Formats: sequence, structure tokens, C-alpha cells
Amino acid sequence: MKTFYLTDRGMVRGHNEDSVIISKNESEEYMLAVADGMGGHKAGEVASSIATVYLGKAFSKIKSIGTKKEAIKWLETAATEINENIFKYTEENPGSKGMGTTLVVCIYTKEFLVFGNIGDSAGFVIKDKKIHKVTHDHTLVNLLIKTGELTDEDAKNHPKKNVLMRALGANNPIEIDIFDVEPDIEGILLCSDGLTNMLTPEQIERTLCSDLTIDDTIIRLVQKANNRGGTDNISIAYLEKEMGE
Repeated sequence: MKTFYLTDRGMVRGHNEDSVIISKNESEEYMLAVADGMGGHKAGEVASSIATVYLGKAFSKIKSIGTKKEAIKWLETAATEINENIFKYTEENPGSKGMGTTLVVCIYTKEFLVFGNIGDSAGFVIKDKKIHKVTHDHTLVNLLIKTGELTDEDAKNHPKKNVLMRALGANNPIEIDIFDVEPDIEGILLCSDGLTNMLTPEQIERTLCSDLTIDDTIIRLVQKANNRGGTDNISIAYLEKEMGE
């Protein structure tokens, strides 16, 4: 198994509010997560860091995540704990009021693959050299698409396309969407919307399915997003199965 992650400020933003983590435990189980913070300087990056630091510490403490049911419960508990930690931080630091973060996270074992999602950071799998989106964005525009008030084409340039309907630090209690995916995949990609707002799924797919090394592949994706404007922070966590695994 090969893994690589990268976070970049982009071409427009003055600082980076994203956080990324990839962790492996004693049982060769993997946890990947991307968090896209909001709230301005010294606030958004705090919220996203609270999320990834919690996940890293919690995952490193367990020898095995257990069954799929136990993994889902772990993700639900983690979301609740992170949310409470963010609210506690804002109570103790009034200047950070209004901060929050998205979160996309997955747990991958030999037996199962589960994703958790809050907000508009996205989770994909690569299978048969095709990219497939697993998660659903919690945005106003996505809600309007589901209700038939907007078409996919109209949504691309909607003035409120980045308005979130759900985020850690914004909703209490919080609910994390869980997605159960067959583990027979070739790769896993988690990313902030700084990537998906700049590149189409087809453009991402072409880069992922090139003959580049995993490091160069992710670096190339970030470069392409920046070349197209880089209007937001860009963060990617990627896992690639090797031949025979």
C-alpha cells in the first residue's frame, strides 16, 4: 500500500486553513482525513487541526478498528467529540467564534471500506481506472439540486455554491454521513473543494490514472488546480493499492 498527502495554500488565499492526516495502525488498517477550516486567520486552521489531531491520536491508540459496525460507531463518536472540542475552544477563545470545519474521513481494512462526511470536502474511490465519488456535499446548492430547483449546470456558477448546510463547529448536535463501499478498489482520494472547484472529475481521473509515481501524481493535481486559478486552499490524501494487494 502506498500513501501520500499534500496541502497547499493555493494562489489567492493568504494562509492555509486545511488540515490533512493519514495514519496506519498495528493491524495494517488505514485512516485518511481531510478537513477544510473556515472562520478566518487563526480560526479556520484551528478548527481543521482540532479535527485531524483528534483523529490521529484516537486512531493511534487502537490496535484494530474492529468490525465494520465498530468502525462506523468510531467515526460517529469521533465526529461528536471533535464538534464538542471545537465548541469548547470557541467558548474559551471568543475571538474564534464562528470557526468551523468540514471533514471527510475514511477507514480502510482488508475486510471493508467506510467513509464519513460533513460539509463539502469529498471522498472518491478509483476502480477499473475510473474515479467514483462516494460522498455527498452538504451545500445549499446540492440541496437545491436534490429538490429540482437547480440543474447541475446552473449549480456550477451559482453565487451561493459554497454555502454549507452542515459543518463541525456550526451544528450541534452534529450528524456525519456514513458510506459503506466495497474494499475491492485501486485507490482512495480525499480532497478539499479547492481541488474539485478547479478540476473536473475527468481531469482528476486522467492524472490519477497516469504512470506517475504517487507523489508526483498528487503534486501534479495541486499544480493543475493552481494553474486554473487556485482560488482556495488545496488538500489531498491519497491511498494507492500496489499490484497483488
